[in-house]
Amino acid sequence: MARGDRAAFEELYRRTSPWLAVRLRRRCADEHMVAEVMQETYLAVWRAAGSFAGSGVGGSAVGWLWTIAARRLVDAFRRRAHHAEPPPAAAPHPVAPAAEEEALLATVGGDVGDALGRLAPELRDVLRAMVLDGLSVRETAVVLGLPEGTVKTRARRARIAMREALA
Repeated sequence: MARGDRAAFEELYRRTSPWLAVRLRRRCADEHMVAEVMQETYLAVWRAAGSFAGSGVGGSAVGWLWTIAARRLVDAFRRRAHHAEPPPAAAPHPVAPAAEEEALLATVGGDVGDALGRLAPELRDVLRAMVLDGLSVRETAVVLGLPEGTVKTRARRARIAMREALA
């Protein structure tokens, strides 16, 4: 892709776009916004492919892709807030755990996975956004549609609960 290989880009898109769309939809119920973020993300990936440092510095293409998408989603929420449009109602939490949740718990596993599984969903969402997705408090607040103070409180409660569960 860094050399302008369209076939490589198309293969990356084919392999990652379903996963990325699901992940974005879990954070945003507006299909138009998700489509816009997807387009902006892949355009940014195409333009910046030559700057990806790769596994030589401990990174992965999927991690890089998610970082770009998460930042684009935060930007989209900010644009919406700037135009004073009320955000659509958050997507209802599914009764059955999402595949992303199951994969997260399976990947982490052991005592940490058990402790994560016992966290309340609202605490786990904040922990996932801040720790796994690498978002700041402000970005987490925008993505989850919460006040920054609530994000800080939930992050603290999640850390305390994890610390107690792992002690």
